[in-house]
Amino acid sequence: MDWLEKLLLRLQTEPAVLVTVLATRGSVPRDAGTWMAVFADSFLATIGGGRLEQDAMDLARDRLATGATESLERTFSLGPSLGQCCGGEVQLRFERIGAANAPALADRLRPAHTPVAVFGGGHVGQALVRVLGLLPTDVRWFDSRDEVFPANLPPHVHTEHSDPVEAGVADLVPGSRVFIMSFSHAEDFAVVAACLQRQRDRKDLPYIGLIGSKSKWATFRHRLEARGFTAQELDHVTCPIGVPGIDDKRPEVIAVAAAAQLLQVIG
Repeated sequence: MDWLEKLLLRLQTEPAVLVTVLATRGSVPRDAGTWMAVFADSFLATIGGGRLEQDAMDLARDRLATGATESLERTFSLGPSLGQCCGGEVQLRFERIGAANAPALADRLRPAHTPVAVFGGGHVGQALVRVLGLLPTDVRWFDSRDEVFPANLPPHVHTEHSDPVEAGVADLVPGSRVFIMSFSHAEDFAVVAACLQRQRDRKDLPYIGLIGSKSKWATFRHRLEARGFTAQELDHVTCPIGVPGIDDKRPEVIAVAAAAQLLQVIG
């Protein structure tokens, strides 16, 4: 359950004050749109921690205790007076919320989700999907094998049996970021070729990442050139995947490095 789900559930039984970052100037811990919800005895989410967050919680609880219903905006300077050396300014809005506000909050606070497609349900695929489950993504997870997907997946992860596996490329959501990590080089190659063909036809797959070594990609590249793909088209494929400088081959490490690269390309 994410922060928003927890907030909507708890609002059914008690009110809170929603603290939202309205605007920022200079160096600050979090960006505009960040929020936290303050209850009488606890809080959900974060606007960056430190003295800023503590002072915001104190003000929010004062407003809960007094029953204040009007919204309040307050600017905090992150200098010596707050014991924070960021040096910027943060403008916060404080508003009382309850059960009646839940539907509007669900629309307003839900982060935009990036569509991601993962081809392959092996060890690295499973590790990557676990990491993506913590990020604002909508994941479609493909494999040609039966019974490879684990149970109890996050609600924004959808598994699909596809045989041949590359058939799943045709109806991906436009803008999908694609990770290719199947159990065989033959399937990997077929998915890469399908993605490149779609990119040629529709130009709507911003990132195509292939697990493997430089030598694997060199072999694939030669075969794809023989199929008529140009050097410019082939340069759209990232292989190996993951941020540079991380050489550890454990599935969970590859998954973190790949997710970090995803954040770079959607940032």
